[in-house]
Amino acid sequence: MASDTLTVIDNRTGRKYDVVIHDGAINATDLRQIRVSEDDLLGLVSYDPGFMNTASCQSKITYVDGDRGILRYRGYPIEQLAEKGTYLETAYLILYGELPTKSQLGDWTYNITHHSILHENIKKFIDGFHHDAHPMGMLVSAVAALSTFYTDAKDIFNAESRQRQIYRLISKMPTLAGFAYRHSIGMPNAYPDNDLSYTGNFLNMLFKMTELKYKPHPVLEKALDILFILHADHEQNCSTNAMRSVGSSHVDPYSAVAAAAAALYGPLHGGANEAVLKMLMEIGSKDKVPDFIKRVKSGQGRLMGFGHRVYKNYDPRAKIIKEIADKVFEVKGRNSLLDIALELERIALEDDYFIKRKLYPNVDFYSGLIYQSIGFPLDMFPVLFAIPRTSGWVAQWEEMLLDPDQKLARPRQIYKGADTRDYVPVEKRR
Repeated sequence: MASDTLTVIDNRTGRKYDVVIHDGAINATDLRQIRVSEDDLLGLVSYDPGFMNTASCQSKITYVDGDRGILRYRGYPIEQLAEKGTYLETAYLILYGELPTKSQLGDWTYNITHHSILHENIKKFIDGFHHDAHPMGMLVSAVAALSTFYTDAKDIFNAESRQRQIYRLISKMPTLAGFAYRHSIGMPNAYPDNDLSYTGNFLNMLFKMTELKYKPHPVLEKALDILFILHADHEQNCSTNAMRSVGSSHVDPYSAVAAAAAALYGPLHGGANEAVLKMLMEIGSKDKVPDFIKRVKSGQGRLMGFGHRVYKNYDPRAKIIKEIADKVFEVKGRNSLLDIALELERIALEDDYFIKRKLYPNVDFYSGLIYQSIGFPLDMFPVLFAIPRTSGWVAQWEEMLLDPDQKLARPRQIYKGADTRDYVPVEKRR
């Protein structure tokens, strides 16, 4: 018997089964051979709500070691990419597996820059939303609407067509976000400026007023670029799983991205940094932090921005964000909530209650403070997440399409409902 197998003894029948182990995993369909009787056609299944310990794919894009606090894109540590790279460079890496050469980066940047303009009818579409519509709701709807403008996107197994949609999605997401934001505050749209960087142009579309040429502050531009790098991909999270699951139906990528963005809209995913700011505002002042900590430990509240489904160590992205926060505060002024955040972190990192539970600051703990300082309202936070994550989504989507093992997503279930029943006419129902 080979050593890379799992021996299972079914105590119900006494039968023994050998299941092959590949890359530290067993194939779930191998469990089907474990049956109680010949009438048991489906065999044994694994029950795993929330995919706590189920791998749905094989991927070469992002590596996360939660116990050691490691995040790498295509093998490159996130710390190096944040310090030395740019978002567009990182997006290229995530999509194509290697850092671009100078000429490749030039071509990539040109194509992303020159696909940023929107069809005027998309502008009309956004103008049709109510004045107080949530920017993320507008973004989800607008990116789905793009599928009706680019019908060639349905040709998903044409590599040239896929490349066009990748250019369009990564370049148009900031424009859609900018238009949604301006609509939400009743301001006229600011159109893309091809002379600016990816993040500089985004700031232009948000904050340009009456000046002929918007000049983004270099510190804010760089800070936003680093935040975009940190959010570009993060393995098989909720929205990425949605992208792959919906994409497995072979729908166009705009519809799949809309599904991923809708998943990101939820407060447990893309809305987490907004929850951190609301928590800090509710605490109110540094001297009230100890009392808040006591309430959390007694089960009367939650410490938002601490702990992570994957990371059981300090989130490496949180360390980077904490460093760039100081630079942003030098430009925009110290955020009044920072002292509360620092005191929360200090107490939590010294308290056995949080240490035993491995509750360390995650990426959301400081990112909201930076976004608020730059000038973004709370309801723009998930939008700021969706823009950089688009590169990760489309990379995961293309990897899924080209993986011969992947099929239409169709999970099994454990049925707990009624047994066979006969139809009862309405007049005889009790």
